Amino acid sequence: MSVITFWNNENTETGKTLSLAAIATHMAIEHNNRILVISTTDKKDRLETCFWEEEKKAKLNLGIFGPNTKSLDTESGIKGLGKMFRSNKITPEIITNYTKVVFKDRLEILSSNQKARYDTDAMRSENLRLFGLYPSVIEAASHYYDRVFVDLDYNIPKESRDEILKNSDIIVLNLTQRLSSLKEFLETKEQNPLLKSPKTLLLIGRYDKYSKYNSKNISRFLKEKNHILTIPYNTLFFEAAEEAAVPDLFLRFKKFYDQDDRNAFFIEEVKRATDNIIYRLQEIQANIL
Repeated sequence: MSVITFWNNENTETGKTLSLAAIATHMAIEHNNRILVISTTDKKDRLETCFWEEEKKAKLNLGIFGPNTKSLDTESGIKGLGKMFRSNKITPEIITNYTKVVFKDRLEILSSNQKARYDTDAMRSENLRLFGLYPSVIEAASHYYDRVFVDLDYNIPKESRDEILKNSDIIVLNLTQRLSSLKEFLETKEQNPLLKSPKTLLLIGRYDKYSKYNSKNISRFLKEKNHILTIPYNTLFFEAAEEAAVPDLFLRFKKFYDQDDRNAFFIEEVKRATDNIIYRLQEIQANIL
């Protein structure tokens, strides 16, 4: 039972969420683990669009006695779970009642269900309250699921963000291939012991292997002993992420995998990243024990 947090320490696009979606989906298909992915964003949830089409708001069925409550769905995600926390009724097992299932007994998503609305004090207070719930939700979930993936948003308040990172078994720090981003990481690394920790792995999303700043050169530039992880840009994957078709795509990859296929490099790098995360977890847990 472990917590794997995907994080980027700058407010720029790194492909973090899609990299997490690829690795978690692959791990759910190839390994016998029960996986929960937790979204913490207060913007449009990219994880949702990877797995489900956007739901249309149901119209209220108004009868002579008012709304027909049977047509209303129970609130899911962190907002629904937050109400249980408020009433002290939360248990690790109850979390699954507020998730959406991708693969039964393999992969579930706990969406943020939040909106970036701060135009009233009440809305600001509600968002902050939900942000503050995440460390407790993650800790509880880690007692029920084999792997808990956390998509850690940059907008999470520093106190909650630091607590989540501290309690994570693995941190996947997402970088870009931009030289400025790599230099900034080197500067930050000197000031942040967490970035030097064995539990931190480096990953580049939307990776272009034809760039001068390829994984081999970046590993050398950052003085990393291990070959930096990548999730390459792949047309089929990025289209699937917009069409709620990521699960179907990975099932197709599993069935029709061919080393000569144009998608082979993407599949191999997703597998390499997944295997590295699992291996590093095993190393850390062996040292602890």
